[in-house]
Amino acid sequence: MGSTRAEGIQAGRLTPADYDANFSDIHAPLSRHEAFVESERCYFCHDAPCQTACPTSIDIPLFIREIASGNDLGAAETILSANILGGMCARVCPTETLCEEACVREHAEGKPVKIGLLQRHATDRLMESGKQPFKRVTSTGKKVAVVGGGPAGLSCAHKLAELGHEVTIYEAKEKLGGLNEFGIAAYKATENFAQREVDFILSIGGITVKAGHALGHNLDIAKLRQSYDAVFVGTGLAGVNKLGLSGEDTLSGVVDAVKYIAELRQAKDLSKLPVGRNVVVIGGGMTAVDVAVQSKKLGAESVTIVYRRGQDEMKASAYEQHLAQTSGVTIRTFAQPVSLVGANGKVTGVTFDETEVKGGKLTASGGQYTLPADMVFTAIGQIFVPDGLNGADALALENGRIMVDAERRTSVKHIWAGGDCIAGGQDLTVAAVEDGKQAALSIHHTLMGA
Repeated sequence: MGSTRAEGIQAGRLTPADYDANFSDIHAPLSRHEAFVESERCYFCHDAPCQTACPTSIDIPLFIREIASGNDLGAAETILSANILGGMCARVCPTETLCEEACVREHAEGKPVKIGLLQRHATDRLMESGKQPFKRVTSTGKKVAVVGGGPAGLSCAHKLAELGHEVTIYEAKEKLGGLNEFGIAAYKATENFAQREVDFILSIGGITVKAGHALGHNLDIAKLRQSYDAVFVGTGLAGVNKLGLSGEDTLSGVVDAVKYIAELRQAKDLSKLPVGRNVVVIGGGMTAVDVAVQSKKLGAESVTIVYRRGQDEMKASAYEQHLAQTSGVTIRTFAQPVSLVGANGKVTGVTFDETEVKGGKLTASGGQYTLPADMVFTAIGQIFVPDGLNGADALALENGRIMVDAERRTSVKHIWAGGDCIAGGQDLTVAAVEDGKQAALSIHHTLMGA
């Protein structure tokens, strides 16, 4: 693979074959034989630690046993009954720090059962079959509004529909899926999988979708409370943190990583998507890694992630950091940006202060350096935007996000919330799915007078 050596931000740096290869599925799915062999490695533990480590409590030993017996569709139903987005979670879940890290074989041999790939094997078989294993019960006559069509909202909507309620999903964007559709690296969810999973979820029936509706704009939560028996809020994190540096909003080439990833995910032709030759990414989380790796795969020659603390403190998992480094991305730590360098209205570099930790606090160590860059991605975290949640019925917030109890009930009667927008959220797809499921069960119990 070789990119064109044009300076600045350019499209078409690679050949069509390079784009296809670079954005192909990062993990080849298991064949039927491979899945059988892998499933036979499972000890089928009693009180399995892998199941305990799963935020949605999938019965992992059971579904692996079902795969071993040749019952792939039964395995998929076991998975999806606990996690209706089990197909996407099999692709994007940090299994290396959840179920697979807890696997007994990991502790004994340093080689866990490939739970994520087995989960994908089963759910892919079900998706290919076109079957919807879940059926709606008799209608309850109750109506529920779900605000946000991401993982939390989809999970909540599906469970409510299954329990017989009529659900309306209000989504700000033109498509459902949330981060699964707009925020996940393209090589993790190929062949339009996010939308195929959405279609599978909606196929249960009883769910109406209204796109282009956003709180604070053309959607009012007070009116929703009047029109529906219950409301679930799963709006995610719509805002992004700023560097707070001069030129951030005026210099060409300084780009919000979240927005760029969304554009990449929706691009019909990756050769039309411009990328810099020398790219600097500021941040240390999953978004930083995703945009860095994808920049490299788009043809950038030099891509550097710069994080203000040590590598072991990066929010991106060790596996994701390894993926970045093996993809040709450089990770530099203990440095924070202090100024953007520009010329003729374009960014040309970033100046960093070197940092160190003293007395538990991050401080400048006195060193400084400048990295050349024609494209700078900011990936320093997303924030909750409480648009449309103010007024007399304002939801109580905690640390800038919606406060909920164990059943995901908010401070306002008949309003529940889940996903990244709630306080204490783990910012994981699988955790958002669990929030939506638990909220749906609580809503059902409340509406049915249990």
